[in-house]
Amino acid sequence: MSTLAVLPIKGFPDAKQRLAEELSPGPRRALAEAMFADVLVALRRSKAVEQMLVVSDDNSAQEIGAGYGALVLDDERQGHSEAAQLAIRSALQDGIERVVLIPGDCPLLDPAELDGLLARPAPARSAVIVPDRHGTGTNALLLRPPDALTPAFGPGSCRRHAEQARLAGTEHEVVEVPSLALDIDTPEDLQELISVLGTTRGGAAHTRGMLNQMLRSRT
Repeated sequence: MSTLAVLPIKGFPDAKQRLAEELSPGPRRALAEAMFADVLVALRRSKAVEQMLVVSDDNSAQEIGAGYGALVLDDERQGHSEAAQLAIRSALQDGIERVVLIPGDCPLLDPAELDGLLARPAPARSAVIVPDRHGTGTNALLLRPPDALTPAFGPGSCRRHAEQARLAGTEHEVVEVPSLALDIDTPEDLQELISVLGTTRGGAAHTRGMLNQMLRSRT
């Protein structure tokens, strides 16, 4: 089954505004780029993902994505959900059977866990919703076919996606994927990431390096 991983990416200069109290603009951008690179690395190591598509108007994001072998689609400064819909339309035109929408700020993504998610049996029209660590947001969507539902990210999106699928009669389930639970938006998220990286080895090499450099500069 053809599987396309889609990464809608906000422009790096405007990324992670809620971390402004913790990080100045330069480190915020560096963190966003490092996390994005780690997600791309994980997707490349996935055995079930056949192609990646980066949707962004940011030249740096496009160049980084292309450097890791991803296709690139310019979204002309649309929002996250709109960028995802643009990718879905492109996937349908290309005959892609299913898409998995992945955020660029989940650097802990484990390729084996993603492959496990993609290996789950599912009917011909279905949606799998992966919640964030709070159980309210959506950190990944697996859609078969790509237009099985319309992405509507943001606060409360986990319930919103499930309700949308229910109303449309689309088979769906909410599946927790530990390495996709933590996306980095707030200072609390950042501290949790630093804690996790401090107690584990391997993975998220770009993010580890960037944060280690940042922490050393503070001492």
